[in-house]
Amino acid sequence: MTSRPTTPQPALGTTLAVASVTSVQFGAAVATHLFARVSPVGTVSLRLVGAALVLGLVARPWRQRWTRASLGASALFGGVFTLMNVTLYLALDRLPLATVITLEFLGPLTVAIITAGSWTTRVWAVPAAAGVALIGGELSGGDVVGVMFALSAACCWAGYILLSGRMGRAGSGLAGLSVGCLCGALVMLPVGALVAGDALVRPSTAAIGMAVGVLSSAIPYSLDLLALRRLPTAVFGVLTSLNPGMGAVAGFLVLDQELPATTLLGVVTVMLASIGVTVTPMLQGRRRDRRGPLRSGPPLGTRPTSA
Repeated sequence: MTSRPTTPQPALGTTLAVASVTSVQFGAAVATHLFARVSPVGTVSLRLVGAALVLGLVARPWRQRWTRASLGASALFGGVFTLMNVTLYLALDRLPLATVITLEFLGPLTVAIITAGSWTTRVWAVPAAAGVALIGGELSGGDVVGVMFALSAACCWAGYILLSGRMGRAGSGLAGLSVGCLCGALVMLPVGALVAGDALVRPSTAAIGMAVGVLSSAIPYSLDLLALRRLPTAVFGVLTSLNPGMGAVAGFLVLDQELPATTLLGVVTVMLASIGVTVTPMLQGRRRDRRGPLRSGPPLGTRPTSA
């Protein structure tokens, strides 16, 4: 359980949240360099091992009092988390990073729109759909498989958000996340070894894979936890909406991926829709009750440690 500070620290909280987004997207960019060596599936197995090791040391799950409910929630979360990463990396093997991240971001965006309390918020589905249409207009028939994997990752991210609440209610928190990553690593390591062979255990490859796990999982989850202690959840949600744009930056700097103007416009449109979904309820809440504290739901794209 996270504690709220006595005084807000918006500047530091914003820095931490942006650093989290940056770590996730550059981690994904680095991961693509392993695909030729160990395949996307092998890369997932290395990422999960790295995440499980670091999160295990931080959360120390062996000190947690586990119940059947908390173990079940962690195991189920680990399965969804693993499937999300497998489909994400299979999509990244076929499509530019920014395109994949934008399509994947439809998962939390859809959850936010469906669970919105008013049609004023749900209307942001229109620009989100327009952004996807702009991105789709630049894709070819050969990109269909990559799109399907990206949309599968989006569905997993939606389930991941819903399951994070269940894991939080079970009381496992960050320890539950570490156990979930460990379950995923135990499942994926044999699969990765079968696909990649001894390339999976080469020191240089394993080191990069572990670094991906730290960049894409351990660091951002920890930064999110610290940011949420210093920021309102609505502000955190807006900053999370930077993911597609940061994916474009990482793809350009690390992978030399230049996107057509239409695709970039689609990425920006989806980002604006996600910001709108986050901000609209906040503005409505202020108009309804200016005397009471602002109540906001979970931030868009929230990670399990914020549950």
